[in-house]
Amino acid sequence: MNGNAPLFCLEDLTLTHEGCTQPVLRDVSFCLHPGEHIGLYGPNGCGKTTLLRGITGLHKATGGGVRFQGKLLRDDADFHPLRCAVGFVLQHAEDQLFFPTVLEDVAFGPLNLGLSPDAARERALETLARLGLDGFADRQTHALSGGEKKLVSLAGVLAMQPQALLLDEPTNALDMAARQRLLDILAALPTARITISHDWDFLQQVSNRFMTIEDGRLVTDAPSLAHVHRHAHPCGHVPHVHA
Repeated sequence: MNGNAPLFCLEDLTLTHEGCTQPVLRDVSFCLHPGEHIGLYGPNGCGKTTLLRGITGLHKATGGGVRFQGKLLRDDADFHPLRCAVGFVLQHAEDQLFFPTVLEDVAFGPLNLGLSPDAARERALETLARLGLDGFADRQTHALSGGEKKLVSLAGVLAMQPQALLLDEPTNALDMAARQRLLDILAALPTARITISHDWDFLQQVSNRFMTIEDGRLVTDAPSLAHVHRHAHPCGHVPHVHA
């Protein structure tokens, strides 16, 4: 693939919820390129998650479509190569963890890519080690903490070595230590991505470009506006700076 070529493109993509006549997103045209780290923000219900589901074909388009490797994708069979190349980390980790042990879960993606059981196991162990999850292989997924489940679900996607990541509210339900761990992981990860988050401080640190959704349309160059605000936190009376 040409290093400057887009990883995928949306072409006038329109998405409508079942039973509704008014589209939640309409005429969305956008391409994700290698190295782009996009932060997607907007109010609840504006269509952010629906957009990621539309990119992966989990929400069927009512107009336009998704193009991957030069091909306009129309059905599940068409979307299979894109789903192998674009990893989708769901908002709720429990929706992504299916197997009893961490190793089984993380190895599942590589097995689906055609790796042998031994190669899939090795890939899974390497990915867990890269995320600082050494010793997690034999742990029961149902017994993990919320932050651990989030990191394991990310490991399951990264083990497939995707060209791009779609992250839906990755800091949801994380404590500060797990949040910082995730920040450190993403900061070291060059993979192109779209990250949805209401955590603006987090989004600012993991993104180099921002988008939002307004009135069902994607605003691909969301403006940065200078502003002032008041806030409070422990030791706020001590002179300090925010990086």
